Amino acid sequence: MSLQPIIITHKHIALKWFEAFNEHNLEKLVSLYDDNAQHYSPKLKIRLPETKGWIKGKEALREWWSDAFDRLPTLRYEVIKLTADEDRVFMEYIRHVAGEEDISVAEVLQIENGAIVSSRVYHG
Repeated sequence: MSLQPIIITHKHIALKWFEAFNEHNLEKLVSLYDDNAQHYSPKLKIRLPETKGWIKGKEALREWWSDAFDRLPTLRYEVIKLTADEDRVFMEYIRHVAGEEDISVAEVLQIENGAIVSSRVYHG
């Protein structure tokens, strides 16, 4: 059995993720996640140290990204590369915010049954 259809589907989910993020469309973004999804970000460790970098569930994701969109109205991501397998998509992108230095970012989305169940951010 070919993995190609699964890989294409996972890359499509990643592209929808970028689209929602760059539109600052919170509900569209959160809809890509499983209800119990987990997310790790080094920025969470800094802004909310009590989380140790982890949040869980759509409501926590919604709060986290709502805050980011409010604080950073010019935030947008530029896709560099997407690499997928049967379980995950590895995304490389550039974080752009007006007045700030661009940041290289890598992120892994773990996908099950068409929904993101886990995501982990790496800043370069």
